[in-house]
Amino acid sequence: MTNSAPLIIGAIGGSGTRVVARLARHAGYDLGAHLNSAEDALEFQSFHDKWINRFLKAELRRRPLRQDEVERMKEDFQQSVSRHLSGSAIEDVSRIRWGWKAPRSIYLLPFLHQQFPGLRFMHVLRDGRDMALSKNQNQVRKHGAAVLSWRERIFCSLPERSLRLWERVNLRAANYGETRLNENYHVVRFEDLCRAPVEATAGIMSFLNVGVDAAASVAQLEIVAPASIGRWRDQPAWLVARLERSGKIALGKFGYLN
Repeated sequence: MTNSAPLIIGAIGGSGTRVVARLARHAGYDLGAHLNSAEDALEFQSFHDKWINRFLKAELRRRPLRQDEVERMKEDFQQSVSRHLSGSAIEDVSRIRWGWKAPRSIYLLPFLHQQFPGLRFMHVLRDGRDMALSKNQNQVRKHGAAVLSWRERIFCSLPERSLRLWERVNLRAANYGETRLNENYHVVRFEDLCRAPVEATAGIMSFLNVGVDAAASVAQLEIVAPASIGRWRDQPAWLVARLERSGKIALGKFGYLN
């Protein structure tokens, strides 16, 4: 595997990673060519399906994967990276900026950091109340069994399960990024991109070590606020209160209760 460290863009699905990936491309990053309609790197999908729940369950049990499992996981990951690289114009990653946008990478941040100690991680956030009301609940369906308790999976409504998963996954990633990645970790709130696009774009460009002179033109070209921003405000007060109880810690930490 290449020793050149990638940029990885991760999030709960539906957080706005597509626009962040496009901004990264303006910063000169090659994020691969084999992508789906959301511009996710397809070569990591089967790897995520196979390993995320195993990795999370082992972490929650505080019993690491067996050594043979670790080796198989590394081998599968190396194959995914190789396919990702071969499917693009990337020939020598030591000479270019490269990486991938695969939202579910957020679940495997400690593992990814072990493989690439110099990686940069952009953590994309969107208000958990909006996320809980989204039609995109793929991550709850795929990884709820690893993140949520059996009681939560049985007795909580889908929006509540969605918000609890949002809280735990984002807090876990933020804790790791802030304590282990330091300057190689950057949080992007989708709401900031929509409300203050030039300033948020300039922050991304600075994180990627690119001049910010073009931030205004790039932001104008790529950022359009969707009508779904703040959809939680149209919901009954009892539902909003229930959602805010489910994700109080993370909603507060990331500035959504201010």
